[in-house]
Amino acid sequence: MIAKLKGLIDSLGEDWAVIDVGGVGYRVFCSGRTLRRLGAGEVAEVMVETHVREDHIHLYGFIDAVERDWFRLLTTVQGVGAKVALGLLTVLSSDELVQAIAAADKAVITQAPGVGPKLAARILNELKDKVGTIALAVAPGGQPAAGPEGPGGVVSDAASALVNLGYQPSQALSAVSRAAGRLGEGADVEALIRGGLSEMAPVDARGSV
Repeated sequence: MIAKLKGLIDSLGEDWAVIDVGGVGYRVFCSGRTLRRLGAGEVAEVMVETHVREDHIHLYGFIDAVERDWFRLLTTVQGVGAKVALGLLTVLSSDELVQAIAAADKAVITQAPGVGPKLAARILNELKDKVGTIALAVAPGGQPAAGPEGPGGVVSDAASALVNLGYQPSQALSAVSRAAGRLGEGADVEALIRGGLSEMAPVDARGSV
């Protein structure tokens, strides 16, 4: 099974790239987010998920392991095939997926092509307890595995900090996501941590947080 490809980007299409590895061209289906990071004639490395069926073998490429893991998670939901999963990863970043799932926001999920209200509800319901496996990924020692470009971005970093303080992952994600919605896109990790703590504080104590 092919797990990674490194080679010259031979050509690019609407949802695919051909990667030349030692003279062999591999056609790899990708999200728009990954395709925007690739350039024809440039050397690139992509993580690969291989799907083997009776009538075909398809390769799906991802700019990093985080996007690949989201693809794997999304395709565990009934009704979410590879095409729909790539569509979700094209229109929503890791941070946006974390926030949408934590907040049970169907409107955000239905932005992806092929995702109607019923499928969006199923995605939110089935992933609400699983999203932490990606969004709250931590490195050895309990520190966040990455910064703004890592798993879940600033939202997951802030939520990871709250988990390290003893809060439950689902509780931390929900609180930080609410804080992110209230504080806006410019909020940094420190502001989100304070905001998350405020969200979880008793109503009469929030003024002092």
